[in-house]
Amino acid sequence: MPKTSEIPQIKPDNGGNKDKPVFQQIKPNEKEGAQSIGASSGPSNTTGGKVGQVSNKKMVIDRQKNKGRLAGKKKLLAIAGLVLAVLIIVTGLLSFNVYRKAKVLEGELKTLIAISTSQDFSLIKPQLEKVEKSLSSLSGSYKLISYLKIVPLLGSYVSDGQHALKAAEYGVDMGYIVLDTAEPYADLIGFSGNEVNENGEKTTADRIDFLVKTIPDILPKLDEIEAKVLLIQEETGKINPSRYPVTFAGKPARESLKQGLDAVDELANLVSNGKPLFENATYLLGIDEPRTYLVLFQNDKELRPSGGFLTAYSIMKVDKAKFEPVLSDDIYHLDARYKPSVPAPDPIINYLKGPYVLSDNLFLRDMNWSPDFKESMNLFTKEIETVGIDDIDGVIAVDTGVLVNLLDVLGPIGVAGFGNFSTEIIPECNCPQVIYELESFADVEGPIVWDPAGTGKIIYSPPNTDNRKKIIGPLMNSIFAHALGQPKQKMGELFQAGYKSLMEKHVLFYILEDEPQAASEAFGIAGRIKDFEGDYLHINDANLGGRKSNLYVTQEVHQDINVAKDGSVEKTVTITYNNPEKHDGWLNEVLPNWVRIYVPKGSELITFEGVEDQEEPYEEFGKTVYAGFFKVRPQGVAKVIVKYKLPFKVGDEYLMYIQKQPGKDDPLYITKIGKQEDENLLLTDKVFKYKI
Repeated sequence: MPKTSEIPQIKPDNGGNKDKPVFQQIKPNEKEGAQSIGASSGPSNTTGGKVGQVSNKKMVIDRQKNKGRLAGKKKLLAIAGLVLAVLIIVTGLLSFNVYRKAKVLEGELKTLIAISTSQDFSLIKPQLEKVEKSLSSLSGSYKLISYLKIVPLLGSYVSDGQHALKAAEYGVDMGYIVLDTAEPYADLIGFSGNEVNENGEKTTADRIDFLVKTIPDILPKLDEIEAKVLLIQEETGKINPSRYPVTFAGKPARESLKQGLDAVDELANLVSNGKPLFENATYLLGIDEPRTYLVLFQNDKELRPSGGFLTAYSIMKVDKAKFEPVLSDDIYHLDARYKPSVPAPDPIINYLKGPYVLSDNLFLRDMNWSPDFKESMNLFTKEIETVGIDDIDGVIAVDTGVLVNLLDVLGPIGVAGFGNFSTEIIPECNCPQVIYELESFADVEGPIVWDPAGTGKIIYSPPNTDNRKKIIGPLMNSIFAHALGQPKQKMGELFQAGYKSLMEKHVLFYILEDEPQAASEAFGIAGRIKDFEGDYLHINDANLGGRKSNLYVTQEVHQDINVAKDGSVEKTVTITYNNPEKHDGWLNEVLPNWVRIYVPKGSELITFEGVEDQEEPYEEFGKTVYAGFFKVRPQGVAKVIVKYKLPFKVGDEYLMYIQKQPGKDDPLYITKIGKQEDENLLLTDKVFKYKI
């Protein structure tokens, strides 16, 4: 084997001649030459040694830099952690301070509410000042955590708090205005603390007279109150209740918040819509000149479209806010003098029958067929002119709900010649005693049957024919007399009973003069079917010969609202009618019911179930109407289900207006839209808002 070639190695001359290279043979197996070029383990002046030395230095420097960076990061993290810890501690302390002051404000508000029920003006204003002070302190503390608005998710709740506090500040301002406005009338509304007006010998009539004379002084204050209410509504309108939990700490959260926001909207509507009514009070109350009203009694236990069967009437004079009945009579006596000439609606002819077997023309007592009270009264007042009632300024319709509300405050009253009346629930009908007595007087064994030949003779009449035309007038007179004779401590309750009757549609107004009629409509006491931009629902029932079974029949409405991704809406409305009482052949009978369901104009019907007979969908009052006939039996249940598609698409907010039928008490409405579900007793017309 040939010898391996020796590789010449170049080493510097340590002796000093750097220009002359010295060649030295190095054997490859020697220890010194075992290392490759550039991988010398010791000091070397070769080119490879320099490269390795630079590389090693770079690694050291990099390691030092990395250590420096790591140390810097740790330092920054430590500082950030410290800042975060401090921020959390400070935020916690500030938040606790906000909570503490909020609890103080809550206590002051509870005290204010308690004092308000004591009806003492001298205590209310000082307490309102305490509320104002607590609110100011809370607002100042809340500003210190306002920076949390930038925090995702949490920020929206912080913003809600700011809006709520701002609304509360406007509320306190409004409270002072209300107190200043109401203080002169403390005696009238049953409050004490106003020594100037305090007079135990004043009659209720005197107090009302004082109120009427000072109405012009109230109107400017209403403008100020309205301005504050609108500011409150603007702030609360920015709060979204749907993002709050259903319950918090075991208590309802979302629903409570929603009810509070709804109360603000209702207050805003009340103030804004109440102004025109105040402005027309001098006309309505006969201040400028006496007014004459036809008072119609609608029996809501025999439900009809505008509130109940027209069973009796009275002529009422009003002079400077003093009411004086002129006469009262049975509606059948008017019909005895009336010659029907207006074609009756098909449902009345087909299902009510009775006199309509012989005639297809409408009787006066059935002329409130339109769900719109103004439309019904336009026809009724025109036709009663033919029987001599032509000098009236308007019509006021009342039902049994008014009597019950007032008697709840007044307690039992006596009516000469007719006995005592109260709201005590009695076993004979499982209803208030006054209702039982009224129905007993109305018809014990059946209706009055007049000679169809038009002679004016009665072919058949129940035992109480004479009493039924007399009871309404004396009963209303007794209620008015008792109300006007009440001590001032009762006045607040009486005003509440009257207001409740108005808002719940147990009293309706139809005024022949345009301006006061418009004021009545704005305040919601004219029984109008209203326009609305959004979803709409009105369910109108008519008892067509089912005796007084509406005394027992309850109504429950389920709305399943499905909003598609493109905003289109499909609705299923299920109406459940339940009659839990036994058949008695007098009050409770099989209920033949004609239902009309008013929905947005242009809605597309998909299915209509639960009716024996139905009309083709039609349009009325700018709405699409689905109508049909069915029966509800004693101790039975009936369901009507209508499914339809709305004619428009919705965005982020779903608005719905539900109008209550006059004469109904408080039907339950259960609405499900997406994951949201709520329940409401429909006491009056109401707008509902849902976030999509």
